[in-house]
Amino acid sequence: MSTHDHDRTDARFVGMADLAEPPSVAVVVDVMRAYTVAAWAFARGAEKIVLAGSLDEALALTARRPDRVALKDGAPAPGFGAVNSPGLLRSADLRGRTVVQKTTAGTVGALAVREASLVLCTGFVVAEATARVLRCRGDDTVTYVVTGEEGRAEEDLACAQYIARRAAGAETDAAPYLRRAAESRAARELAAGIRRGAHPDDVALCLELDRFPFAMVASLEDSLMVLRPYDTAPPLGVGGAAGGR
Repeated sequence: MSTHDHDRTDARFVGMADLAEPPSVAVVVDVMRAYTVAAWAFARGAEKIVLAGSLDEALALTARRPDRVALKDGAPAPGFGAVNSPGLLRSADLRGRTVVQKTTAGTVGALAVREASLVLCTGFVVAEATARVLRCRGDDTVTYVVTGEEGRAEEDLACAQYIARRAAGAETDAAPYLRRAAESRAARELAAGIRRGAHPDDVALCLELDRFPFAMVASLEDSLMVLRPYDTAPPLGVGGAAGGR
């Protein structure tokens, strides 16, 4: 499906199965919890995040590398120093470390669009920073990849639609979008303790709008898909410019 939120921007919302060809600009959305966790990892000092294609690859990339920590969905497991929970990660000391992340949906979505010219990974915690990057670029078409529940995750779609409106420059009340996310299946399952490797604060942390000032850009580095923070705050006295971090 697609919607024209702005005269010059075609915002397309697709599941991973609907990616017939690499998009030019891709915004990969995983609110609960991969890209909320990624943002927290950067906030806790991580230098970069390698998005792994499998659990075995994550373990291989961290073997005998004390500067790297492997992170996955679910309960803790041998070889994995972290789990995919913002509530559990927010107290970690990741200064100078590389996180190798493998999740069920979020990392898969980024790898699926690795040929795109720009890949932004996002959730509500970095929504405005993501929208700012898109506003500065002014691309004709932006593809939003809804990673959860085979493209039907309400929290991811709500976040994608909110960012698309902000990217188009529309004044937008975030409350209805956050409400949709709070009432989503993922939120209910997390709140009920159905998902392993979770913290009671995870849902609330995933719904903290614009908690962090940076966007997150993924790109290929030596055949690996690497996620890094991207500072979108303009320098003092300068408006509208985005600079790398």
